Amino acid sequence: MREQIAVVGGGSIGVAFALVFARARYPVTVFDPDAGRREAVPDELSTKLGSLAQAGLLDETPAAIAARVRVEVSLPATVAGASLVQECVPERLEVKRLLFAKLGQTTGSRTVLASSSSAIPASQTAEGLAAADRILVAHPGNPPYLLPVIELVPSPRTDWAAVVAARRLYASAGMSPVTVAREVEGFIFNRLQGAVLREAYALVRDGVATVEDIDTVMRDGLGLRWSFMGPFETVDLNTRGGISSHAETMGPAYERMGAERGQHDPWTRDLVAEVERQRRALVPLDQWEDRVAWRDRQLQLLAATRSRATALSADAASAADLTTESPDAS
Repeated sequence: MREQIAVVGGGSIGVAFALVFARARYPVTVFDPDAGRREAVPDELSTKLGSLAQAGLLDETPAAIAARVRVEVSLPATVAGASLVQECVPERLEVKRLLFAKLGQTTGSRTVLASSSSAIPASQTAEGLAAADRILVAHPGNPPYLLPVIELVPSPRTDWAAVVAARRLYASAGMSPVTVAREVEGFIFNRLQGAVLREAYALVRDGVATVEDIDTVMRDGLGLRWSFMGPFETVDLNTRGGISSHAETMGPAYERMGAERGQHDPWTRDLVAEVERQRRALVPLDQWEDRVAWRDRQLQLLAATRSRATALSADAASAADLTTESPDAS
C-alpha cells in the first residue's frame, strides 16, 4: 500500500498538490478550516483533471484519480498516518508557525512537514518548535502538476533524513526536486525569475524596448531554449570549446552590463573553473557536438509543435467565425 500524503490548505496550490500525488497513485487527504473551501475542492480537482485528460496528459480516468483524494473536516484526521504533510496556507508567518506547532503535536516523528512558502524560510517557521528537525520548505512552480520542479530548502535544524525522504516522495510523484544548499531569500526559482524581471523593467524604464518586444524576445528566443535546458547548458552549447570559451568571450561584456545596474558580480577565474568542471562532468567536450545536435532536434520538435498549435488555433477561430455569422450574410 502506498504511503499517505496530507495536504493542509484547500486553495489552488493545495488542490494542485493533491492532483500531483493522486495522479502518482498516492492516497491523499485534504483539509481546510473553511467549510466553503472544503466543499470546493472536489469540483476544482475534477475541472483540472478534465483539462489534463483533454490534453492527453493522464494515463487513467479523471474519476479514478479523484477517488484517491479525500477531504477531511479536522486536522488530526487529515494528517493521521501521513508520511508527508504539504502545507499550503496563506503566506503569513504567524499562520504558518501556529499550524506547524499543531502539526508537530499531531504527526509521527518521521512525518516530513513541508511548507509551500515562496518567501518564508523554514528557520523562521520552525524557530523554537519541537518538530523543527522535520520542517523544510518545498516550494513548487505554479501549477505544480504542469511545472514539476520543486525546491527543497531545509533550515540549519532540519534533519538530513527528512530531506532525503522528501526528495524520494516528490520524485516518485513525478516531480523534479532540487535541494537548496542554504537559505536565501527567493530560493533559486524566484532569484532567477527576479533577475530577468529586474532587467526587463529597467529596459522599459530606459526606453530601450517595449513590454511587447521584451516578451517577444523571451517567448520566441530565450524561452524556447530555456524550456528544455538551463542557462549554463545554453551558453555551453552556444560556443565551441564550451562554457569556459563563452565566459572568456562574453564575461567582460556581462560584467559591464551588470555595472550599469550597480552590480559587481564578475565571473572570476575560479568561479568559471568550477562551473566548467560541473558542466564537463555532465557533458565531456568529446560529446559536445552530439549534445549540440540534440539541442537542435529539441528546437525542431518545439517548432513543429508550435506550428501545429498555431494551425489548430486558426482552424478553431475560423470555425467560431462561421458559427457566429448571420444566416443571411453574403
